[in-house]
Amino acid sequence: MLKRPAAWLPLAFSGVAIVLIYGMIAVVGTPRRQADEGTAAHLFQIWLLLEVLLITFFAIKWMPREPRSTFIVVVLQILAVAIGCFPIFYFNL
Repeated sequence: MLKRPAAWLPLAFSGVAIVLIYGMIAVVGTPRRQADEGTAAHLFQIWLLLEVLLITFFAIKWMPREPRSTFIVVVLQILAVAIGCFPIFYFNL
């Protein structure tokens, strides 16, 4: 199931987002509150929207055909999104 682009694309997006988020925190640190959220916050918001759309598309397309393996992949995708969102909520960014 992970060979299908609809399955691995959200995981790849999450991997890139995780590297960017943790990389930004490692290099810059946690930013202070600003009037404008900044480019990183806007990129995070776009990433999160794309993730939701891609995961929903994958689930709708493949759940009727292969429910068990689709469920496992969706859980992996949601876990990857949670790992990407963790520093945002933990550091209150």
